[in-house]
Amino acid sequence: MEIFEKIGDTIVSAGKDVTEKAKELSSVAKLKMDIRAKEDFVEKQYALIGKKYYEAHKDDDILDYEECNVIEEALSAISDMKTQLMNLKGAKKCPNCGAEVAEDASFCASCGTKLDDFFED
Repeated sequence: MEIFEKIGDTIVSAGKDVTEKAKELSSVAKLKMDIRAKEDFVEKQYALIGKKYYEAHKDDDILDYEECNVIEEALSAISDMKTQLMNLKGAKKCPNCGAEVAEDASFCASCGTKLDDFFED
């Protein structure tokens, strides 16, 4: 019977070791996820800082970064595509608030501006 007790003790001890290792691995995995989440947060903050800096200085002559030119080209292309999309949908842009309104709308549903004053045929 003593052999069975030793085997039982060994199994219990091994089970405790496995449980401890699993807890350690779980803690490591959680810390790695937390680190990655914080790194992602920092990257987003960098991007926000860059956007704010760009917006504040986009008209300055000192901004001589190639990325600024690429941004301007992309923003221009986006504007063109939005105009094409509105034309395809038969819509127009409210001159007061910029909301999308139906081509035949008399008032903007967003801000209430009378559109007939702006869009005379």
